Amino acid sequence: MRFALYLVSAVSLCAQVPDLTLAEKEEFLRTAKVVSTKDSKTGITGTIRATLSNGKLTHDAQIQTIDESKSRFEGSRGVEINFRDSYKFNIAGYRLGRLLGLNMIPPSVERNYAGKSAAFTWWIDEVMFDEAARMRKKEASPDTEKWNREMNVVRIFDQLIANTDRNLGNLLITKNWDIWMIDHTRAFRISKELLNAKNLVMCDRNFLAAMRKLDNATMRTAMANYITSSEISGILARRDKIVKFFEAGGEKALFTLESRP
Repeated sequence: MRFALYLVSAVSLCAQVPDLTLAEKEEFLRTAKVVSTKDSKTGITGTIRATLSNGKLTHDAQIQTIDESKSRFEGSRGVEINFRDSYKFNIAGYRLGRLLGLNMIPPSVERNYAGKSAAFTWWIDEVMFDEAARMRKKEASPDTEKWNREMNVVRIFDQLIANTDRNLGNLLITKNWDIWMIDHTRAFRISKELLNAKNLVMCDRNFLAAMRKLDNATMRTAMANYITSSEISGILARRDKIVKFFEAGGEKALFTLESRP
């Protein structure tokens, strides 16, 4: 298993951040000066934690420059053909999440770092632990229904993007028990099949409605620089299977997830 490339602390060093819009966070990530950096001690894709500042705001970001393609890759989960591991997929994941109305993926933008193109991703504040640590500590959300609903959204999103590397380390849980998905560098496979249809259990109504509206033109406009036409076709084919499943399940397979600020 590949561990998440994210340093989790009980209290974020960047907790005191004014309310910013997503556009403002994106602009900060694109333009703020890199003040300091340190390498992650875990993971294999060379993630760096950077402190950025624009003179008014100081906040951390995750930087990834990985961009590899292999015709055949043998990992802990077996052999994968047409393997890709790319920083571009962090940006694509964020942009697709926005199209679907999911406020569960931190802003991620492309910019240059040390002579390479990279994904700069907003560092999540007030993280209590990742899912691996939560399970070790046997902690449970005070709102079981909310927790289960958010986890269902995570599982469906991973089926939609064919995420081959969702592990317990790249699900972050904040102090208010919100779940955040990070690190999508090994997602967006071209396969038209679901990785694990058993992960489809229940779905948020708004999420389902947004998936129905996805089309090639919209995704090309939003993500053309980060995923290929074949990868878009894969998303749409898997989307069709997901929508068909929940339409067959009827109202009993649906819920309404409370919106997050």
